[in-house]
Amino acid sequence: MIDAVSARLPAMLEDVTRIIECESPSDDHAAIARSAELVTQVLGARLAGAGLPAEPERLVIDGVTHLRWRLGGPTRVLLLGHHDTVWPHGSLATHPCAIRDGVLTGPGCFDMAIGLVQAVHACAVLAEREGADALAGVTILVTGDEEIGSLTSRALLEDEARDAAAVLVLEASGPGGALKTERKGTGMYTVTTHGRAAHAGLEPEAGINAGLELAHQLQAVAAFDGTGDGTTVVPTSGRIGSTSNTVPAQASFDIDVRARSGAELDRIDASIHALAPVLDGARVSISGGVNRRPLEHAQARDLFARATRLAAAAGIASLDECAVGGASDGNFTAALGVPTLDGLGGVGGGAHADSEHVEVAHVPHRTALLALLVRDILGDA
Repeated sequence: MIDAVSARLPAMLEDVTRIIECESPSDDHAAIARSAELVTQVLGARLAGAGLPAEPERLVIDGVTHLRWRLGGPTRVLLLGHHDTVWPHGSLATHPCAIRDGVLTGPGCFDMAIGLVQAVHACAVLAEREGADALAGVTILVTGDEEIGSLTSRALLEDEARDAAAVLVLEASGPGGALKTERKGTGMYTVTTHGRAAHAGLEPEAGINAGLELAHQLQAVAAFDGTGDGTTVVPTSGRIGSTSNTVPAQASFDIDVRARSGAELDRIDASIHALAPVLDGARVSISGGVNRRPLEHAQARDLFARATRLAAAAGIASLDECAVGGASDGNFTAALGVPTLDGLGGVGGGAHADSEHVEVAHVPHRTALLALLVRDILGDA
């Protein structure tokens, strides 16, 4: 298996370069549509070359384009990834895609262009060795809004995963190539404070300062941080008022919540929704809630054991597991009770950062491991 995959490495690097160079920031629907067409063209050609369906279903939900390749029959193994990135337009000018000294760089290379390429080439090599029918039961789902909470794709991926035997998530690996067997759950909130506008110079006493109320609420929210094992509650972006000479009538800030258990997420959710105003006459409103339930170890344990057993055949001497604070679409599928293994994508580091990179030497081994896992799971199913 590893020899067959290694022979494909030049093609894999060609494919990932083309995907990286098609910028796909999550908040630009037109860019996501262009990316979907490019991903279809690049990856579809590899599937077609192995006798598999080249054309995916293009699923446009609220303007966001997602892709689904069903390789035959009902879904038994779901290969899950996304083609949107956190990188804004113009990032290629400062972070060009390049391969130097065995390291691939470029915006979104690690998170997660290489994972998409590995998924398709793993399927292609299986089909070439064992026939296209060997992939019956495999579905590849590539969503377009994972980086901003999967608001349009959540129901789609949950429906696709619900009856599957396993979900294999092609997100970037953990440190040293570790597979991700635990992920924190997440909450996303906006706290808005409401006051009363007044002229800041003529009669500030006639106003109710929403910015000052926001300061009280920031302190209240900050007190929730660290109150549970691994719980983080972090105020992030914010907005106050509209002009510099007006007592602000409205202000708001966003909150990022991470927790290891569903019970802890629910506790923080209740605390945020119980926030009350401090200033006389001010009001506080809360929007948002729990976004992703945790990916708990029990949902990944058996799949990780299977991967460990197969690792040597993929040329991987040892395989580690890790728990991470970041969430993925694997959180959604694990919450359904579907066995889910995450972090099967590239080995490297620097996701979302200037240092984002992929170690090319690991690409064939990770691809071979994925192919072996798919074959093994389908054999049991």
